[in-house]
Amino acid sequence: MKNNPLFSTFDDVSSKQWKQKIQADLKGADYNDTLIWKSNEGIDVRPFYHADEFDTLPEISDAKATQWHICQTIFVADAKKSNEKANDALSRGAESIKFIIPNTKINLEELLKSIDTNTTLLYFELQFLDTEYVTEILSKTSKDKVYIPTDIIGQLARAGNWFKDLKTDHSIFESIVKSTNSLSVDVALYQNSGATIVQQLAYALAHVNEYFNHLDALLSTEAKKEFNIIFNVSVGTNYFFEIAKLRALRLLFSTLAEAFNFNTQCHIFATPSKRNKTLYDYNTNMLRTTTECMSAILGGSNSVCNLPYDAIYHKDNEFGERISRNQLLVLKHESYFDKVNNPADGNYYVETLTEQISEKALALFKDIESNGGFLNQLKEGTIQRKIKESATKEQEDFNANKLILLGTNKHPNPNDKMKHELELYPFVKHNPVKTLIAPIIENRLAESMEQERINNE
Repeated sequence: MKNNPLFSTFDDVSSKQWKQKIQADLKGADYNDTLIWKSNEGIDVRPFYHADEFDTLPEISDAKATQWHICQTIFVADAKKSNEKANDALSRGAESIKFIIPNTKINLEELLKSIDTNTTLLYFELQFLDTEYVTEILSKTSKDKVYIPTDIIGQLARAGNWFKDLKTDHSIFESIVKSTNSLSVDVALYQNSGATIVQQLAYALAHVNEYFNHLDALLSTEAKKEFNIIFNVSVGTNYFFEIAKLRALRLLFSTLAEAFNFNTQCHIFATPSKRNKTLYDYNTNMLRTTTECMSAILGGSNSVCNLPYDAIYHKDNEFGERISRNQLLVLKHESYFDKVNNPADGNYYVETLTEQISEKALALFKDIESNGGFLNQLKEGTIQRKIKESATKEQEDFNANKLILLGTNKHPNPNDKMKHELELYPFVKHNPVKTLIAPIIENRLAESMEQERINNE
């Protein structure tokens, strides 16, 4: 810019001069009270950011936004029907498929029929641990095009129990990891339960650190250099913060992986958050998921799987899935969200947010490690308590209309009737079972308000 003759006649304006001009225009109003926004992450958001606030230029990120994949998730209850759905989705714009497999009875031959496993990126989320089933998946797919997310700590955090027991889970986990040379970390659980962005990143880092400590002596140097970590991330509506969150995740992970001599590149699978989705005025969910998918793409996700607008109360259906897929198709092919590799790089605001979030998450991670590590704090209930505190604060903001969900706690349509539309139970289910630890429970902000409206219909 400085070398452009168009700007040679203009003097540079420093950040100090800009602030003085703003203060003059405020006509006596307090700058900090009027224009500084204080986020739940403990970050003060300023009205402007400036180049002279950087001692050195930020490094170019490794994100490849041109390479993100449109993904569709399919829960496999029937292999033949799921295969038909997968082939239909691929023919209509999906570029990758995530199969959720509930048990070992699912026939893989039938499930993968007519799918080109050499070119189609496939994810297999197994709701069980079984080495033989994983081996069968690997035998029927291409090594470079398949991910089998395995996360036994995530299972413990979500359900409060291991799949079987600690010893058995770790034994099977080690076997699976050696064959797939990968594992996953469920960061989405923390977001959907009400954790702040800083907490999500710190817990993700501490979560994967448990795995690194466990696998450090089990894997060869060569295996570590080719190892894949898959982060399953939920993205909220705080647009720029969510972009910065994903960028910070890559930076923090790279630093941790380098310390253990693991592959410093990670794989991010992103989906919109459920926490801010609403039952009433449900079409607004499409607006929310669109901006959330935009954040996921600009933040550098490898695959983005949209959430249908009616996912919280309808069973899987062709219309909802088509709309959610088309949102991604519009972003990719009509909004050109696949043309620039690192579109957020160099943005003073996003770069500053990335740095601040990274520093706060790293500090929290160090605190977790100095107090026994992630698993220890899960067992003690510290992680659950901290998430609950953050979720309660966010809930209070929602109840006080400081946090707005349009159509729910602001401008609700009193004529909306949803009681007879419910195909799924859209609220937290209370099924008392014996658990080793207190599970981390996902819940939506609008649940209490929606339950009251349902009861009054």
